[in-house]
Amino acid sequence: MRPKTRAAVLSAGALCIALGATACAGAGGGNSAGNPNSINVLMVNNPQMEDLQKLTADNFTKETGINVNFTILPENDVRAKISQEFSSQAGQYDVASLSNYEIPFYSANGWLAPLDSVARDPGFDQADILPAYTASLTGTDGRLYGEPFYGESSFLMYRKDILEAKGLTMPDKPTWDQVADIAAKVDGAAPGMKGICLRGQPGWGQVFAPLTTVVNTFGGTWFDKDWNAQVNSPEFTAATEFYTNLVRQHGEAGAAQAGFTECLNNMSQGKTAMWYDATSAAGALEADSSPVKGKIGYAQAPIKETKSAGWLWTWSWAMQAASRKQDAAGKFVAWASSKDYEHLVASRLGWAKVPSGKRVSTYENAEFQKAAPSSPRSGSPSRTPIPRTPAPSRDPPSESSLWASPSSPPWAQTFRRASVPPSRGRARWRTLWPRARTPPKKSATSTSSTNRTAGESHDYRNGAYLPTGTHRSQTHTTCAIP
Repeated sequence: MRPKTRAAVLSAGALCIALGATACAGAGGGNSAGNPNSINVLMVNNPQMEDLQKLTADNFTKETGINVNFTILPENDVRAKISQEFSSQAGQYDVASLSNYEIPFYSANGWLAPLDSVARDPGFDQADILPAYTASLTGTDGRLYGEPFYGESSFLMYRKDILEAKGLTMPDKPTWDQVADIAAKVDGAAPGMKGICLRGQPGWGQVFAPLTTVVNTFGGTWFDKDWNAQVNSPEFTAATEFYTNLVRQHGEAGAAQAGFTECLNNMSQGKTAMWYDATSAAGALEADSSPVKGKIGYAQAPIKETKSAGWLWTWSWAMQAASRKQDAAGKFVAWASSKDYEHLVASRLGWAKVPSGKRVSTYENAEFQKAAPSSPRSGSPSRTPIPRTPAPSRDPPSESSLWASPSSPPWAQTFRRASVPPSRGRARWRTLWPRARTPPKKSATSTSSTNRTAGESHDYRNGAYLPTGTHRSQTHTTCAIP
């Protein structure tokens, strides 16, 4: 997903922001200790997870007799809590929402239980999961440790009506310079409306998610292939200055506290004319209850020096190795990532709110195609068939393995085009997947903050490789936009 494969170290001091955490009891409520039919699930507070919580009691619990106690936290907080819980193998939580960044090295450290029973269940249909995600959730031992709840890349969302009123046209594949120019022209187009919303909240999963794609497409990187920090390079500096200046001049108020959720709210409430972020946001923006339904256009991730710039990411379910209720936990994972659950969401909340981006069948579903958000400028559908055979390998995903359907909705086509590595960097990406040297054998599990990774891992959201024995907190400090 980037022209060069590198990672990051910042020598500047980190700015820490304390966030209020919310814990929500779901189906069943209370503590699951000692009850084989009650499990604890720890997950991020994204809209798709909130929908899951609401639907669990009357469906999963009713069908299986298994109560589910949910704890829902903001992204930075849930990531810290999951890291602490799973590294210590406390066993308090049976299932957690993890990404295809954490799962490879969590599994290498022995913190996760394999999901063999789910993958082998004919009713689950593992072959229907997009191979790129199956590969990215497979451990070095060849076993599957995660099942995707939904998948995403990144793209640009914009108010079609606002641009039209200003006589502006959004290119299908805009450059960042074009985006900045449009942001200036639509800033203040409506009372209280800013030109663009970009994450500024501290955290590698917050501000660094979109910012790193900007760094990449500007030709920058965090590390070079020999692990020399590149944060002071002209390309990195130019990208960071561009991003911060764009937010200062035409971005949302309170940018230092704005993450995915805050920008989603701003876009939904008409407080911003554009937003660059995860493709998964489209479901909320196009929901029947959304004030901006039908008003949003979608374009590929903005570029500068590369041919593409989107990330590849999935929030997935993983099971703690220390869980004493793995059978019940496995049944929950299978249900939450199933075709049946997608159809349940569609019947209760509408197809636009289905946690999509993970199954071939979803994009071949005529009802989904009809209901999915679309943009008349998104181009003609690709004719590349979607492979249905899972391919757990260490090779990077190809464009065809992400998705392409003869009649996929335009915003899905935008996701497909945005979520592959830039062609300019593909050769290097293949060379470094995995790294040239063989990762060392798994070391003893450590719960310290200085050695949580046995072997190297890949951050699928921003393409960063971490050296052996390095925890993410060591390589990404946090920053905020004033």
